[in-house]
Amino acid sequence: MGTLVANGAARDLVTGGAGFIGSHLVDRLLAAGRRVRVLDNFVVGRRTNLNQHEGNSQLEVIEGDVADLAIVDAAADGVDRIFHLAARADVVPSIQEPEAYFRANVDGTFSVLEAARRHGIKRLVYTASSSCYGIPAQYPTPEDESIDPRYPYALTKYLGEQLVLHWAQVYKLPAISVRLFNVYGPRARTSGTYGAVFGVFLAQMLNNQPLTVVGTGEQTRDFTFVSDVVDALLTVAKSDIIGIYNVGSGAPVSINELVSLLGSPPTVNIPNRPGEPDCTWADITKIRDEFGWEPKVAIAEGVQVMLDNILHWRDAPVWTVAKIADATTDWFKFLGNEDKIEEKV
Repeated sequence: MGTLVANGAARDLVTGGAGFIGSHLVDRLLAAGRRVRVLDNFVVGRRTNLNQHEGNSQLEVIEGDVADLAIVDAAADGVDRIFHLAARADVVPSIQEPEAYFRANVDGTFSVLEAARRHGIKRLVYTASSSCYGIPAQYPTPEDESIDPRYPYALTKYLGEQLVLHWAQVYKLPAISVRLFNVYGPRARTSGTYGAVFGVFLAQMLNNQPLTVVGTGEQTRDFTFVSDVVDALLTVAKSDIIGIYNVGSGAPVSINELVSLLGSPPTVNIPNRPGEPDCTWADITKIRDEFGWEPKVAIAEGVQVMLDNILHWRDAPVWTVAKIADATTDWFKFLGNEDKIEEKV
């Protein structure tokens, strides 16, 4: 990639900028004439997500660990805004590797906040996770819903958010947190980890395997297209408001509806998983009223984009019933007794 010039447009730092959402954000920032610095360790992010900017002098890519304060401090030098997207994701790996998740999602956020404070950053945008709500009592779920993280990924993303809000309170850092719901779109991860439904389904379709539907398939998800998420990040970045805002479609659909939109390929049902809500549904009233942000991409349109880009998943793992059962063993082992524990409390 190119090296940043000393003058010109304002500069942004995107941690995790080679990742799924981060790379789409980088696209938009460069298109808007911003100079962009990406910090990524490429554990989750992929270099190919930024190949379209090869030779662009407005983009600089630094390979490094977001939990390394010295690296983050150097990356934040001369930056106006920070979009902090770097994180470890997925449920099962967070159960198996809690130390790695704490380092990336908590220590990493601390490093970003300290670098932002030292360099007098004008705006910091943190991407939080709606998984902090656990199994909510309210649908649609507002920002003041009780916090109930069910696994280390959810907990560490929430702890990162609490750090962000604390630095905003104590050090007057102009920071904001957006809680993202079920983001999907081109470049979504194709790693070896069993995770998001779109990646699982598209790889299965490419390999003529039945789609593995959890439970009855009547559970609903607030699928939010990546371009809408980027719109929200750019919108809140232009303000100095401090707080927490949900970002979702506000229009959940069932997994069975998703299967239908994908062309109704053959399916097979697998067991419900503990700790998962039957519904995710963002109450987006707050961000709509205070920022004027609205999701634009309807689920049918978004699914068509995914089908148009299905070859992105040609090298992704193909999950069978047996492979999923093996991959989720720890999920059931560690989260399967939650209800019994709650009954005793």
